Amino acid sequence: QVQLVESGGGSVQTGGSLRLSCVASGLTYSTYCMGWFREAPGKEREGVAAIHHTDGSTTYAESVKGRFTISKDNAKNTLYLQMNSLEPEDTAMYYCAADNPYGGRWCPELVVDKYNYWGQGTQVTVSS
Repeated sequence: QVQLVESGGGSVQTGGSLRLSCVASGLTYSTYCMGWFREAPGKEREGVAAIHHTDGSTTYAESVKGRFTISKDNAKNTLYLQMNSLEPEDTAMYYCAADNPYGGRWCPELVVDKYNYWGQGTQVTVSS
């Protein structure tokens, strides 16, 4: 079965950096749309960044543009999220998500309902 395992979260001060990783198994990695989402206490889950499975095109939430970078290593079945200039508003549980578009053209949209496979999450806490 599909399994996504995140790592790399932690606690940092404002302006700090973290790099999240997500190792995928049980899927043909190069055919799956991949994304990062986050959920803060009392808020709905929101999209952060997503990457197309073949052409590598990306989509970012406006709040993270210029600070976060999504990338993937197909040889390692690993998705990354480099987060720089972190702000307290970035504090949340971060989730890796995946799904196979099966020829659909929605990837790399940041729509929660498009993704059927989710990791357990990794906590990111940014203090001021």
